[in-house]
Amino acid sequence: MKCAFIDRNRRHWPVSMLCEVLGISPSGYHQRQQRSGDDKPHRCRISNDALLAHIKAIHVQVKGEYGWPRMWKELVARGVRVGKERVRKLMAQHGIRARHKRKYIATTNSNHNLPVAPNLLERNFTATAPNRVWTSDITYCATAEGWVYLAVIIDLFSRQVVGWSMQPHMKAELVTDALRMAWFRRRPEAGVIVHSDRGSQYCSGLFQDTLKAYGMRSSMSRRGDCWDTQSKIASERRTDLTRAGIGRTALALTCRSASGVPRALPGSPSVT
Repeated sequence: MKCAFIDRNRRHWPVSMLCEVLGISPSGYHQRQQRSGDDKPHRCRISNDALLAHIKAIHVQVKGEYGWPRMWKELVARGVRVGKERVRKLMAQHGIRARHKRKYIATTNSNHNLPVAPNLLERNFTATAPNRVWTSDITYCATAEGWVYLAVIIDLFSRQVVGWSMQPHMKAELVTDALRMAWFRRRPEAGVIVHSDRGSQYCSGLFQDTLKAYGMRSSMSRRGDCWDTQSKIASERRTDLTRAGIGRTALALTCRSASGVPRALPGSPSVT
């Protein structure tokens, strides 16, 4: 009753004077006010569920690029008043973290004693007709179940993907399967040039024997010379493949989904 009277009249008289007249201590009055204030709900404090919904929405919008510091700044910029530590704890509790940069994996191992084919192209990357010159390379994709490796064969005339293979390894079978697919899809005449780097997969006996069986000729770039390789060729049209962009947007490719590679490859008009 006394505290309520002080609340109603504190604007007209000092609190200390009111407390003295009513016979209560100012410290007791302030402690009572503090306890009653703690019992009231914080209207300005956003709930954890609402805050988590904001965090998840931003996490999806920025494609997992933000850790908790940038997430907190983004929340504040959007008018959500919240502390840094609360954002950090909530993200850690629900396993929301920044997507780390993709690790680099070397796909070319030219330190071997296998026979190396001559460079038949000599940087002439222009084909006059289909099924005259094919080029091949290996890339890698990060998935939820680990790394998978993708071998692609492109026809230099149309820049179209004519064969591909995906495996959880980089053995000779990877590029050989891609070559078999390309041959069965196109059935070219003998004499097709297949240009690649000097990786052990392309120099292997399995791949070279398959080339001979199909009447194809092997061509390899010079060691350490990027201008001889197919990286320049593929980047003209299929940067999504050569940069392994499908590893990020590839719709959760896994080692068991080799049959689904064609549907997952971006730029479907270029895949034939």
